[in-house]
Amino acid sequence: MAKVRFHDNNEYLTGESVISFLDTQGIIYEHWGVDRLDEQLKSNYSPTDEEKQQILDAFKLEIDAISERRGYLTADIIVLSDKTPNLDELLVKFKNEHHHTDDECRFCVDGHGIFAIKGKDDRYFDVEMEPGDLISVPPNYRHYFTLMDDRKIKAIRLFVTPAGWEAIY
Repeated sequence: MAKVRFHDNNEYLTGESVISFLDTQGIIYEHWGVDRLDEQLKSNYSPTDEEKQQILDAFKLEIDAISERRGYLTADIIVLSDKTPNLDELLVKFKNEHHHTDDECRFCVDGHGIFAIKGKDDRYFDVEMEPGDLISVPPNYRHYFTLMDDRKIKAIRLFVTPAGWEAIY
């Protein structure tokens, strides 16, 4: 389950308090788990298109349900790891604070990531994602993304429109 860390005092929230807090911020958090995936699909950081589709198919019911609620029209897989060309350059870009005109919705299949978000009270906090966590950051929330110490994440991305997902710095 995800953890929340506040930037101003390094305080952590865990367990059910994470869900309650994120709800007050208008951020969707769900835990879908990843037990249904074959270990090869979880740990492979160079998946083929066929393997990416197998991951999407494994979570079809959950993807369809949240897509119906939130209006998501497309889904794909993003993979970042030490195998990713120019990973350090990408991470510098991702750490630039920005917002989107649509939700930014991610489901962590493997690895770990951090969404740093400017909350409703202008207080910054991190959502530390683990495999099985889904987060949907609402439109126009200032945020950025980075990896945790393992420097890898495989995630399902859900979009309303690709154009609405473009970062506004």
